[in-house]
Amino acid sequence: MERYVLRLFVAGQTQSSLQARHNLDRICADHLKGKCDITVTDIFEDSDLAEAPKVLATPTLIKEWPAPLRRIIGDLSDTQKVLAALSLIPPAPAT
Repeated sequence: MERYVLRLFVAGQTQSSLQARHNLDRICADHLKGKCDITVTDIFEDSDLAEAPKVLATPTLIKEWPAPLRRIIGDLSDTQKVLAALSLIPPAPAT
């Protein structure tokens, strides 16, 4: 399995920011077993870093590698949605 490069954008220490970080750590521990690099960017501390990837809402997770680039907005509590976005499971069929 190749390494995943993930960037999580948060806005301070809000409940949703903390929950997103907790959920991302759990997902990586359970499904990527040390095969991911996570960078957390607080847009309140460095708003310039949110401009290039055009982050408009927080929390936002961006899967930078492997391709294709994916964005997931929210606290990452829907594990199946996150795993599908990371291409770790097939996407759920449309209903």
